[in-house]
Amino acid sequence: MNKKEEMKKIRDEIVSLKESPLYIYRIENTYFPVIGEGTHDAHIVFVGEAPGETEAKQARPFCGRSGKFLDEMLASINLDRGKVYITNLVKDRPQDNRDPSDEEIALYAPFLDRQLEIIKPSIVVMLGRHSMNYLFKRAGIEEKLQPISKMHGQLFEGDFGYGKVKLLPLYHPAVALYNGSMKKTLLEDFTTLAQFI
Repeated sequence: MNKKEEMKKIRDEIVSLKESPLYIYRIENTYFPVIGEGTHDAHIVFVGEAPGETEAKQARPFCGRSGKFLDEMLASINLDRGKVYITNLVKDRPQDNRDPSDEEIALYAPFLDRQLEIIKPSIVVMLGRHSMNYLFKRAGIEEKLQPISKMHGQLFEGDFGYGKVKLLPLYHPAVALYNGSMKKTLLEDFTTLAQFI
C-alpha cells in the first residue's frame, strides 16, 4: 500500500470506531472524526490534543480560533501549512472541550503511531501537555518529562522506531486566546522551528 492508501485505511477504521466512548457523542451531534491534514511527506508533524467543535464539524484539524493562531505562527517563520502535517492525539471531540481521558488516549494513540510511521517526520511538534506526555513516552524519553511550563520551546531527541526524531513541546495555541501574554511566548518558541525549514 502507498501512503495515501494507508492513511485512508486509518481514516476508515476511525470512522467506524464504535468502541470509542466518543462515538455516540459524534453521531448525536453530527460531528466528524478529525484524522489529519497536510502532506504525507511532511518533514514536520504537529500533534494537538483533540478536536474542538469547529474542527469536529468540518473534519479538519486546527480550523477554529486556535487554528487561526497556529496559521499566524506558521506565517511568522514563513512555513507553508501545506508543507506540514497536522493531527491530534485523540481524533474525536470530547464533550464540552474537556481534556481527553486516559481511556480515550489509549484507544486513539495507536492511530497516531501509525500516522507517524507512515509519514516518518524528522520533527514532531507537540501542542499541549497531553500529546507531549504521550509522545515522550512513545519516543523512549519519559524520564525527561517535566511540566510543560518548564519544557516548552526546547528541543529533545527520541526514537519512534524508524529513526531519531526531534521533539518540540509547545503550549497549545488555545492558551494565547485566553491569556494574551502567552502569545509572545508561543511566537518566540515557534522560532525554534525556523532552523529546520
